[in-house]
Amino acid sequence: MKNWIIKHKGLVLYAVFGVATTLINFIAFRLCNWLFGNDWYLVNNVIAWVFAVIFAYVVNKVWVFESRSWAFAVIGREIVEFLTARLLSLGIEEVGLLLLVDVLGMKDLMLNLFGLTFSGPFIAKLILAVVVVVLNYFFSKFIIFKKKNH
Repeated sequence: MKNWIIKHKGLVLYAVFGVATTLINFIAFRLCNWLFGNDWYLVNNVIAWVFAVIFAYVVNKVWVFESRSWAFAVIGREIVEFLTARLLSLGIEEVGLLLLVDVLGMKDLMLNLFGLTFSGPFIAKLILAVVVVVLNYFFSKFIIFKKKNH
């Protein structure tokens, strides 16, 4: 197991920091839903996305993909590519939320689990998180921070 972890260090770190990024995203989303209401779930999702993306860029650059250059040209390229990729996955998530919540009727769904209540928009976001994480890993590994891997 130890050898596998060492061999796949980038993937393991992506998973660890991906969980942290997802937690930041979900906590911010839940807080926004509490503050502004579930009817604003698409706006709340964008606000949560901003917090998660800032955190994700830093940890992906420094620890996951070990992009060590702090040259303006390198950072500028990485940020543009990172934001472009994350905006694409945000768009997919927003469309997915709209479909699941409004079209498929998850808006009024409430799930009580272990004393916590989860709204339909939150459950839909949880489902879509799997797709978003896979897309973001692909973009980060093979496009944005690819120089580390060559």
